[in-house]
Amino acid sequence: MGHNGHDHVIDVTDLRRVYSGGFEAVRGVTFHVEPGEVFALLGTNGAGKTSTVELLEGLTPPTGGRVRVLGHDPYAERSAVRPRTGVMLQEGGFPSELTAAETARMWAGCVSGARPPHEALALVGLEHRAGIRVKQLSGGERRRLDLALALLGRPEVLFLDEPTTGLDAEARRQTWELVRALRDNGTTVLLTTHYLEEAEGLADRLAILHEGRIAAAGPPAEVTATQPARISFELPEDFFLGDLPPLAELGVLAHEVNGRKVLLRTNELQRAATGLLLWARQARVELRSLDVRSASLEEAFLGIARNASRNASPTGLSTPSEKEYAA
Repeated sequence: MGHNGHDHVIDVTDLRRVYSGGFEAVRGVTFHVEPGEVFALLGTNGAGKTSTVELLEGLTPPTGGRVRVLGHDPYAERSAVRPRTGVMLQEGGFPSELTAAETARMWAGCVSGARPPHEALALVGLEHRAGIRVKQLSGGERRRLDLALALLGRPEVLFLDEPTTGLDAEARRQTWELVRALRDNGTTVLLTTHYLEEAEGLADRLAILHEGRIAAAGPPAEVTATQPARISFELPEDFFLGDLPPLAELGVLAHEVNGRKVLLRTNELQRAATGLLLWARQARVELRSLDVRSASLEEAFLGIARNASRNASPTGLSTPSEKEYAA
């Protein structure tokens, strides 16, 4: 592509956004997005995700720093960027009396080289609802209509702000499939989400925003690797924690004991697990309820949020229920 010597589709350097009251929503954010990748901005509500995306879409100039989309300034050179990007906003404002098909036709009239409206509706699974008025569509169907409109111009870059909020599980899965298909066809996708599962399942790379700054970034597996893995088990009858080999020798960073339950945290999962299992074999005991697992994105997220603000608790974050999580 060679935009300004870069192959990045999106380039963000030291981006800042300060609102008129002095509130700093984005405080020096730097990241880039490669062609044909799905990049997720993750964060709790108020972390600065939407403010960042609005700057990328060129809705407003940054207070400081620099944004380039497809090699152009999206605010100053809007006419060069806008036709090549698709935007799915958090709230689409459609005339409620028009049908889904009429809305798509009207929108297509404003887009050069638009795909046929019925094709855009079919992509998001709305073809059977084409004749229904917008006001009669469910909230989830309206989200899908938002997405269909964002896809009308066959965008090279697609901005999705919380694309599956308000969708049921089935519609959410369909949206994920569509995003993967678009990526496989070469579309670059930047999405914001507070669903960890969504980021883990879709993103090639992600950045976790916390209070307007990037707290961690990289491929999902790399971000989770920043957090300790954990081993949990029940102490065998008549054994105590002191009977185990010295925890430091196993590479254990921290431990918790709750009754007979033991939880160990380690950055050297194989070393710790091997040492523990060899000890159990020599002691001829069974470690009941043994669970050995790498950190999940959920744990990474909560760990990062905890470290970033010892006092503030992360809110607005959707995680699987404990039951699902333990499954």
